[in-house]
Amino acid sequence: MMAPALSYLPRATPTSRLVLQVSNLLFTEDTLSASLYPLTNALPILPKDIVILLSATPQQVVDFAQLSYKFTDQHVIHIFDHYGAAREVGHSVAPLLDTPAKSDAVVDIVKAYGYSFFSYAGDAEAQDVVVLLNSPLALAAQAFAKRTTGFGVVTVNVLRPWDEESLLAVIPPTVQNVHVLDDVASSANHGVLYGEVFGTFLSTPKLPSVHSHRVTPADTNAYLLKQDAFTSFLSSLAPAASSIESLLPASTKRLLLFSTPKTSLTTLPHVLEDLFLSNKGISASLVTDHDAFSKAGGVTANRLLLSLKKEESSYVPVPVAIPYDVTTGAVDFIAILDQSLLKSHSLFKYAKQGAVVLVASSWSVDEVVANLPTETKEIIAQKALTLFTIDASNLAAQLVGDDEYKKGVIENVIVNLAFLRLYIGQAAQESVLLKVASIAFDDIIQGVSLEQANAAAWNGLVDIDVAQSDDEPKSAALKTFDFNAIIVEGEDGDSVATGARVGNWHDAAKHLMFPDAFTPDSGVQNDDLEFPLNPALRPELPEDTFLVTCTVNRRLTPLEYDRNVFHLEFDTSGTGLKYDIGEALGIHGWNDEKEVLDFCSWYGVDPDRLITIPVAAGDEETLHTRTVFQALQQQIDLFGHPPKSFYTDLAPFASSSVDKHALLFIGSPEGVATFKKLSEKDTVTFADVLKMYSSARPGIETLCQLVGDIKPRHYSIASAQAVVGNRVDLLVVTVDWVTPSGTPRYGQCTRYLAGLRVGQKVTVSIKPSVMKLPPDNMQPLIMAGLGTGAAPFRAFLQHRAWSQQNGEKVGPVYYYFGSRHQSQEYLYGEEIEAFISDNVITRAGLAFSRDGPKKVYIQHKMLEDSEALAEMLQDQKGVFYLCGPTWPVPDVYEALVNALVKYKGYDAVSAGAYVESLKEEERYILEVY
Repeated sequence: MMAPALSYLPRATPTSRLVLQVSNLLFTEDTLSASLYPLTNALPILPKDIVILLSATPQQVVDFAQLSYKFTDQHVIHIFDHYGAAREVGHSVAPLLDTPAKSDAVVDIVKAYGYSFFSYAGDAEAQDVVVLLNSPLALAAQAFAKRTTGFGVVTVNVLRPWDEESLLAVIPPTVQNVHVLDDVASSANHGVLYGEVFGTFLSTPKLPSVHSHRVTPADTNAYLLKQDAFTSFLSSLAPAASSIESLLPASTKRLLLFSTPKTSLTTLPHVLEDLFLSNKGISASLVTDHDAFSKAGGVTANRLLLSLKKEESSYVPVPVAIPYDVTTGAVDFIAILDQSLLKSHSLFKYAKQGAVVLVASSWSVDEVVANLPTETKEIIAQKALTLFTIDASNLAAQLVGDDEYKKGVIENVIVNLAFLRLYIGQAAQESVLLKVASIAFDDIIQGVSLEQANAAAWNGLVDIDVAQSDDEPKSAALKTFDFNAIIVEGEDGDSVATGARVGNWHDAAKHLMFPDAFTPDSGVQNDDLEFPLNPALRPELPEDTFLVTCTVNRRLTPLEYDRNVFHLEFDTSGTGLKYDIGEALGIHGWNDEKEVLDFCSWYGVDPDRLITIPVAAGDEETLHTRTVFQALQQQIDLFGHPPKSFYTDLAPFASSSVDKHALLFIGSPEGVATFKKLSEKDTVTFADVLKMYSSARPGIETLCQLVGDIKPRHYSIASAQAVVGNRVDLLVVTVDWVTPSGTPRYGQCTRYLAGLRVGQKVTVSIKPSVMKLPPDNMQPLIMAGLGTGAAPFRAFLQHRAWSQQNGEKVGPVYYYFGSRHQSQEYLYGEEIEAFISDNVITRAGLAFSRDGPKKVYIQHKMLEDSEALAEMLQDQKGVFYLCGPTWPVPDVYEALVNALVKYKGYDAVSAGAYVESLKEEERYILEVY
């Protein structure tokens, strides 16, 4: 986002230059990524004289941060790895010492401080070399190269200025193939690194083969999250292979500790790391990650890597050494420090075969076993895991009493000692454990002797035998840990995670004092359902509502394009939501937070004040209690368009005679022209009317009843559930306009949807639709969609493709799509082209009205296929669908009539009657707006 502004930077001077320290941590879909594609995307528009540094190891991060200020005549951007390296704890780093450079040239300054533009690792006589930007993947590639013959890795430390001589200097003369790994947004994009590398070799007498490998954020995530994925890729480029295990010393132990931010054992991983760092022969590196979405308050994961220093040969970052791989598992030891995680998350998946798991729990052994889901028990059996538990909280209380601070300290010590015993293994004895612990801990800790704590840990550690029975009940689906945040609590104590939260003690008191108000009783009896519905979501509605999770919110049109068309995906796992092809998803959207708070400020009402209002507009008997903010954001249609009656209803509350009579006039039959102007031209909202006639100030409870509730907006579902599973997709265009007075307006629900963040919960419902597939798969489909009207047809096409893959015979599909520009608004264009190449789409009529000298619309494309359309409608029981705006309906209707007249012997009247008769047969279906 800053790149366009940086393109206007003036030349740097010793007294006026810009230094940017940029962390590389990219949020993609529902996880964090180490992809560098934003940099490569922005590179073409950045000034050529900006120095760009990239660092990946903890020492490099410190060094390059200092080095950034040594270039007195250049602007500098330093991009450091924040995915792992900059957050790794346990490394000794030293500041750079001032060293005079031979000149002010960037290459000389970098060299003076012990670095180079490019670093090489691997065989000095390599035939195959990989070139990539400095990153966690570069470090993994370096470690791989050091153990693989005929293979080398060039890491780019300085991307700008590009120095061809420096690159050629590190490339072995024996190189035959150069593989360039380019960070790109998608596989359709070109990377800039390949161009630089290829251009460098053009000037050499012997040009090696230069190959481009586009690495998308999804690829980067796969390489960092799946065991052996990146080394398997590198092996395909190298004559000899090496697995990730060989990149680590034989003594390496990988630990994964899960907790929640509020547990007393939150600091345990750091204490544990300190325990190992006290031994000068052991290397320990710790990285802390968070999942802000899968549990209220978040889940914390600490990855701790242990190895003997004498066996280390190269630095492998913790995220590469300990991936969050649920497919095979890579972890030697797992600690679960909050017992509630056993019931909600599948954490045993990360364990390798034969690993040890320690659960810190106040439950008895029988209770721990009873609370293990069936899925977890199966994993324990399959992987032959050894499970231990310790009630550290109770043991600590026995030693120090109820002092919470002392109890927390001793609890951490006890769990540390329990782990140390498991780490030592069969050789562990109580006396040996005490001797080892005395190296790291004081003899007396919070008034408790280390010997006492050691004895408590030794006697309190219990081995659990988990037996499986044949009639184990089916457990609810468990969540996995997704690394999507590096912090879940700010300095002020507020949660950084998205979704509902208790902001202060006042809010907490309201939830405790008014439980029925916050969870109204709707009278729904659904105990027998597999996925019980939550009656508190929208209790005023007769239809079932579901709470789904936004997993994708991706803009499809370019940022500079004047229409924001975006694709949404929602995870429906565990909700019981089912939908049929062509149905619509009802979105129960919220009002904009800032606008609600601004209105509260203007209206003089405290947003945290409690109000009791009807659960549904017009229902005076069923009430619930909300804060003003909750009511105005989530329920009351404050920014909707008022009906004529609102003016009349508001008039009695006006203290000004002028305001009162004006409101009465607009609400009267005589005021119809004024009302029409306000409603259709000025598109005023309830809030606007209140500001226009500001003396009309009903109490906030009364105002809520006058305004009424936000109604759900329905959007055609753009997916087939048989294909996508527990997911529902939407295709939406933001509705915005400017009034004659210059005031910007926004569609309430599309604005809400456009602002959804990944992980955010959304209340939805299902609405039946006329857009249904015919009962016979052999019936031809003729689909015409304009803009977002393509949504239901994407679901149709997914279903037809699925049917074909299952060996079913299907009839022809004619797909007509219209928008203004192919390059900007060919919605789901890649998918459509794939459907065409796979013969799912028999014929595609694509009309991009503004791309040619003459405007072409879908009816023109239909006229080109008149004979086929007439044949399908008349002889093959074809079904015609149109979805989108209403304006093309007459032209499309005429195109079908003309086709029947020209090829089936109808006259215009009888052809029109035939098309009308198709409506009764549900073979001429319109969904227009």
